[in-house]
Amino acid sequence: MTRLNEFGQPVGDPVEWSAATFPPAVALAGRHVALDEPMAPQHAQAVVDRLAPYPDLWTYQAEDAPASVDEAAAVISAAVAAPDTVPYAIVDRPGGELLGRVSYLRIQPGLGSIEVGGIIYGPGLQRTTGATEVQHLLMRHAFDDLGYRRYEWKCDSLNAPSRSAALRLGFVEEGTWRNALIYKGRNRDTTWFSVTDAEWPTVGAAFEEWLADANRDASGQQRRSLAEIRTALRAG
Repeated sequence: MTRLNEFGQPVGDPVEWSAATFPPAVALAGRHVALDEPMAPQHAQAVVDRLAPYPDLWTYQAEDAPASVDEAAAVISAAVAAPDTVPYAIVDRPGGELLGRVSYLRIQPGLGSIEVGGIIYGPGLQRTTGATEVQHLLMRHAFDDLGYRRYEWKCDSLNAPSRSAALRLGFVEEGTWRNALIYKGRNRDTTWFSVTDAEWPTVGAAFEEWLADANRDASGQQRRSLAEIRTALRAG
């Protein structure tokens, strides 16, 4: 039922919550991938070698693929220095080879809001179990360890793969901000997605079930999709 205040006006539900924690400089390790604590200039050479050769991966990023190690290092250093950003290098396990990058962005502990973005998956990570595990590690850390209430994903509204990925992972589309940005000399309409702390138990349980060995057949193919698992969990 809608709650009314003493003036008969509808108001939001009461919240018993204290501020979240800013993400500390710690590595996050899964079965397939690890997220190096935070990405550092020493990753610059690997970025040039493993991510820069694929310019199509950078179309919807704020910057273009770096042309040199110095340029890559400068971008990484700027991200590390930003007060509301924690960048991670995605590496494989156990080899430690760079597979991609990802960041926490727009970190607002006082509001309990944090965004995942700056995502680039190299060819060796795309459409793998590790790619999904990256997002599970970050989302679980934000909700379970750091106490956030809202976990955001946003992208250029023309970036169809990013929009599809957000929905697959369990984000809810909230709408599009028109003429939100100008980058690389072109307009960007930004589409927003989120997962809230109320939704996280189901989203998180679906990740766990999807990543489990029981969800793979003898050939390694998934038995049920994330969406199918979430639907079953919601149905009880």
